Amino acid sequence: MILQVYYLFISLYGWYYWLKGEKDKSGEKIPVRRASGLEWSVFIFITVILSVIIGFILDNYTDSPVPYWDAFTSSGSVVATWMLARKYLENWLFWIIVDFVSMGIYIYRDLYPTVLLFFVYTSMAFIGYINWKKDLKKR
Repeated sequence: MILQVYYLFISLYGWYYWLKGEKDKSGEKIPVRRASGLEWSVFIFITVILSVIIGFILDNYTDSPVPYWDAFTSSGSVVATWMLARKYLENWLFWIIVDFVSMGIYIYRDLYPTVLLFFVYTSMAFIGYINWKKDLKKR
C-alpha cells in the first residue's frame, strides 16, 4: 500500500513537472536528459539501500518466498518512477531490468499470465528507450 501512495504522489509530481517545470531553450517542453555519472551512482545507491531495507522487512515480516528479489523490483520501480518524472532517458533501462527480473519471479511462482504482462512492459520500456533516445538526438 505504501508503494501505491508513493506512485500516486510521484505521478502527480511528474505530471506537474512535465507541465510547469523546466523548459528547453525554446520554452516548449521538458527535454529528455541523460543522467550524469554522479546521478547514476545515486540512483544505484538508493536502489541498493532500499532493496536491503525492504528485503529485510519482507524476509522477517511477510511470507514472501523471494523477499530480496521482491525488494529489488520494488526499489528499482521507486527509482525508475522518479527518473521518469524527471525525464531521464535511463529510466527505461531501469524499467527493462526491473521488468525482466519480475518476469523471473513470476516464472518461479508459476504466474504465467503475469509473465506475459511483464514481457509487454519490458517491450514497452524498450520502445520508450528508443523513442526518447531519438528525441534526445534531435536536440
